[in-house]
Amino acid sequence: MIVCCGEALVDVLDGDESRAVPGGGPMNAAIAAARLGAPSAFVGRVSTDEAGQLIWRHLQRSGVDLRACERGAEPTAKAIVSLAPHPSFRFEGDGTADTALDAADLAALDDPPHILHGGTLGMFRGRTADVLASLAERHDGLVSLDPNVRPAIVEDRHRWDRYHKRWLSVCDLFRASDEDLAWIWPGRAADDCAAELLAGRISTVIVTRGHQGVTVYTAEGQLDVAAPPVDVVDTVGAGDAFVGAVLASLSERHGADRAACAALDLQQWRAIAERASMAAAITCTRPGADPPDARDLDMAFKEDERGA
Repeated sequence: MIVCCGEALVDVLDGDESRAVPGGGPMNAAIAAARLGAPSAFVGRVSTDEAGQLIWRHLQRSGVDLRACERGAEPTAKAIVSLAPHPSFRFEGDGTADTALDAADLAALDDPPHILHGGTLGMFRGRTADVLASLAERHDGLVSLDPNVRPAIVEDRHRWDRYHKRWLSVCDLFRASDEDLAWIWPGRAADDCAAELLAGRISTVIVTRGHQGVTVYTAEGQLDVAAPPVDVVDTVGAGDAFVGAVLASLSERHGADRAACAALDLQQWRAIAERASMAAAITCTRPGADPPDARDLDMAFKEDERGA
């Protein structure tokens, strides 16, 4: 099972509360993987307020396992998203449910070991941060991290760095955008960052660059994958869809086997990255974080082949 842990919130599009849609990086990744047919679970704390009910129904409709998820009376965090003229947001997240996770016990989930994925806000906010870092440190399956940095929300850089390092010390798969790398390691080239990460436990580094495509780094070398051209509505959730599709591919082929993931060659990674890039591209054609299902993805590849 793919276990995505962290925050669930709502994105309020253009400040209109009637256009609130479920969001949050790890939750979006769980949705993306589940829609592609991979058994997926979400671990976090979801509010019992109206927005939390919206999130809960969204997860259920997409087939995400919620047996290891908490509910709480704290309010739901909100990202107020403006789509024009350029994507931007403000955050309302003081004392919210996503920061108040009491415990993370995967015993309720079937057939371990699982793939564990984390990042974004749950990695460093509130008591949730320590609960999830501790979960990652004792996890015996594949660990994936997408820092998915939100600089406007990082009030304490030292705290962020501390939790990021805890995750890096147990991480097997690291995905980041080029903008993430520029914030985490200012002034350093992506190749240099990847080489340092691969010198530790991490076996695969994936750097996404929006419409400029993706670079995958392993001990074997690196490869570039082009981004499919699409008419972009917005990019909300595209990176999460990419990650969910990568994890779904790994789950289908190798489960949570760390050694099997590390042994993948670059051609195998090309197929995985192409599938994930298409999932991200489809998400960009839709408002909000709305990743494709397996049928959508298959149809997109067929159309792409006909166009070629």
